[in-house]
This record gives sequence, C-alpha cells and structure tokens, in this order.
Amino acid sequence: MQTDSEATVQARAIALLPLIVFLTIFLGSGIYHSLIGTEFAFYQVKAPVAALPAIILAALVYRGKLNQGIEEFLRGASHPNLILMFMVFMLAGAFASVSSAIGSVDATVQMGLSVIPPTFILPMLFVISAFIATAMGTSMGTIAACAPIAFGFTQVTDIDVIYAIGAVVGGAMFGDNLSMISDTTIAATTSQRVQLRDKFRVNVWIAVPASIVTILIYVLSTGSSNAVEYKDFNWLLVLPYIAVFILAFSRLHVLAVLTIGVLLSGLFGLFATAEFDLLKLNTSIYDGFVGMFEVALLSMFLGGLSAIMQREGGLRWLIERIYSLTRLFKVGKQRAGEIGISFLVVFSNIFVANNTVAIILSGDMAREVAKEYGVDPKRSAALMDIFSCVVQGLIPYGAQLLLACSIAKISPVELIGGVYYCWILAIFAIAAIAFRFPQIKANA
Repeated sequence: MQTDSEATVQARAIALLPLIVFLTIFLGSGIYHSLIGTEFAFYQVKAPVAALPAIILAALVYRGKLNQGIEEFLRGASHPNLILMFMVFMLAGAFASVSSAIGSVDATVQMGLSVIPPTFILPMLFVISAFIATAMGTSMGTIAACAPIAFGFTQVTDIDVIYAIGAVVGGAMFGDNLSMISDTTIAATTSQRVQLRDKFRVNVWIAVPASIVTILIYVLSTGSSNAVEYKDFNWLLVLPYIAVFILAFSRLHVLAVLTIGVLLSGLFGLFATAEFDLLKLNTSIYDGFVGMFEVALLSMFLGGLSAIMQREGGLRWLIERIYSLTRLFKVGKQRAGEIGISFLVVFSNIFVANNTVAIILSGDMAREVAKEYGVDPKRSAALMDIFSCVVQGLIPYGAQLLLACSIAKISPVELIGGVYYCWILAIFAIAAIAFRFPQIKANA
C-alpha cells in the first residue's frame, strides 16, 4: 500500500544525480588508479569522503528548505534497519578482532584442515554459510560469523581470498533468498500478496540448481590444491565459533548471537591464553569497532542519501520508466511482465543499496505489472527476491560486500567477480523467465 506522501511524490530524474555522483567519484577513482598501477587502487579515495559531495548535491536538489532536507537525510540515516546494520558491523568487528587476538580463528582453521581436504574447503564454506543464513534469515550475521574463518583458510592454503570470501557471501545470499524468516522473503510475499510457502516452491527450483552448479565449480576449481599439514590446536579456542554456529540455528537475534560470541571469545581467551588479559580484551573490542567504522559510516550516509532521492521522486521516476519499457518488449506477454518486474527491483536495489527496501519500494508497481501481464504472483515474488539478492551480493557499496571486505581487508570491487553464486543465480533466473520454468499448477 502506498502512503499519502508516496502517492504525491513527483517523479524527477535529477533526484538520482547524487548517487550517480558518488559512484562516479568512488568507482572512477578506483578505475583510474588501477590503470596507472597504484596499489590498493580502490582505497585511494575513502568511500565516506566520496559520499560527501553527493550528500551536498542531494541537499541542493531537495526542493524544500535546507533544514528540512537535512532532517530528511537524518531520518534516512537513522532508519531502524540502518541502526541494526550499524550494530551488526560493530559487533562483527569486535567478534572478529577478539577471536583473532586469542587465536580462535587460527584454531578453527587448523581444526578445519584436520578434517577437510583443501579440495572441499570452498564448497564447505559455501554450504555452511548457506545453512546458517537460511536458519538466521540474515546474510549479514552469516558473513560476520563465517568471513573470518574463510580469511583464515586463505592464510594457510593456496586458495585465493577472493574466492573464499566470495563463497561465504554467495552462501549468505542463498540463505537470505530462500529463508522463510528473511526480510526479503517477507517483503516480497507481502507486496505480491502470496503465501511464504508458495513463493518458496517457485524460488527453490531456481536457487537450488544454481547452488549445485556453484558447488561443482568450487570443487573443480580447487581440485589441484596441495595437501596442507595442520598444526596442533586448542579445542577450547574453537568453542566460540562453534557456539556462534549453533546459536545461529536457534533463531536468536543476530545482535544477541554476536554479543554472546564476543563474550565467549573474551572468556575463553582469558582462561586459555596466558598473554591475553582484560586490557587486551578491551583493546581488541575497540580495534574491532574502529575497523568497521568506515563501512558503518558509509551505510548511514547512503541511507540518508536514499531517503532524499526517494522523497524527491528519483526512484519513482526510475520505476515509472521501467514500467513504460515493459510495453516495448516483444517476447510474449508474461515474459515481458517478468522482465519488467525484474528490472524494477534490480534498479531500485542499485540505487538504494538495500534489497529489502528495494522490494518494498518496487512492490506495488511490480504487483500492477504482474496483474496487467498475467504473471503469477508466486513467480513475481520469487523473481523480486532472487534479483534483489543477486544485486545486493554484487554491488560494491552494499552492506554485505562492505562487511566481508572489511574483515578480509580487500576491495569490494575486487570481490564482485568472486561471488560465483550470485552470477550463476542470475543466469538461472533469466533462463527461468526465458523458458518459463518452473511451471506452476493452477491449484498450487
């Protein structure tokens, strides 16, 4: 349902300009420095600083008084979803920092090496991340728990960090897409007015084959890895990660899971590591906070930017243009409708950098497209969720890649090509539109 304020928003293309400016500065700088051979090319211009000109431009584009524009920005930056994201960033950083300081990451990696051949490390990372994300309903908590372990494996094997972290992000997006308690699933089914189980029955026939192909690629791509000797490890130091994995399946809130992880890591470190004391625990937690500050600040900046673009009609303009384009597709009525629905959520996600918000923003228009073109609401809900997860797992300024890359100390742009699952899922989703599968029974 549209609110009164949403219904009266005038579509304006110029309202999209601030985000375009941000992407031009951030990505343009990285590409330029890559071409001239600068190391860490995409770190030369800090993303939050690149966002400042875009924020200033957004304030100028805003048609009300300057103070009102600032208030609109602050409302967007302080949205409950962004505050949750901020807290996840902070606690994930603290958990990763404390776990690393006490040797928990190293111990967990050595335990993994003792039971898992190198050939199966990437498939294992993907499958475990997928299971945890499906149970938790959140990709962020999954990445926070699994990315440090993936990064640890790359330090003692010949597996490239891009592929290890990409496996975690891919598995996290698989779970985010299919989980019955995921925000995206709830948003997609609610907006299209279908049952969760009905959307799942369509979604699973696209996502599961994509995941199987992804696993096979990981197995084949690491088939020549050499055996790695593992070192002795303290089982006590592995327990914080085991506890976090178990708690993830309990459907406990992600903030509670990460907080318990930090506390357990600190307690086990104090008991099992002689040189680790309360002062070092304090320092490790704070270092974790500092390490995540840049991505947390950027997320809040982009949240405020998104609020102004939405308020000024930028997203409304985009959605209306895509809706108009669906009438030009000469590929059959239902296929044209499904292509239009997919474009609606893809471009919404690119501009808001949040898959749940993208589904909510484009949901009403997608439902109208589905009705006009005879698209089954189950398919439209599944396609919205799938393509939003594809985009969210690939955009370098989205929370998932920012979190994963902060843990692994790599550029989000570098990671894009390593998230195999999202690319493969996109191919399967396009094939599902082209070949009209899975077929939906009328009484399903």
